[in-house]
Amino acid sequence: MYTLYYIQEACSLAVNTVLRELRQDVTLIRADSLSDFSAVNSALQVPVLIDGDEKLVEGAAIMLHLTNKHPSRLFPAEQGPARRRAVEQLMFANATMHPAYSKLFFVAQAAEDGSVRQQLFEVATKAINQLWGQVESQLQSQPFLGGQHACVADILLAVYSRWGGAFPVEITIPLALQA
Repeated sequence: MYTLYYIQEACSLAVNTVLRELRQDVTLIRADSLSDFSAVNSALQVPVLIDGDEKLVEGAAIMLHLTNKHPSRLFPAEQGPARRRAVEQLMFANATMHPAYSKLFFVAQAAEDGSVRQQLFEVATKAINQLWGQVESQLQSQPFLGGQHACVADILLAVYSRWGGAFPVEITIPLALQA
């Protein structure tokens, strides 16, 4: 049995999805409902996964832990080209796409309303749209980044694809990606 600390619509949704796909029992605790979430994670970030006596943070690391512990089609277990591609895709989602979206959240919090704020949104949006184009090109010959089956990177990117609606920008999710 796992315990997952989450915030609605955040990256923790991907970890929750992976847990469900792996058919693992999980207790969900909304981090923003706690009076002192810093006691769980001093960085005040989700997801946080409790696995027995272990506390894990960072969504990609948690998903690697879960797929190593519960092998499935979500992540290749054996060393080789398929696993290397899966690691690369997971790192792209976590270390490239996520920070691109983080710029939108930063602008929303730090910039005052006005034309400069909108220009900053547009610069971030342009970079995000270029990244979605890269993902789209990978999906021309297969339905998922993981090939014929969804992988952890697909799940993370699906979560991120929903974030654009929170901002006054036009993020283009290409057709293969929408499917």
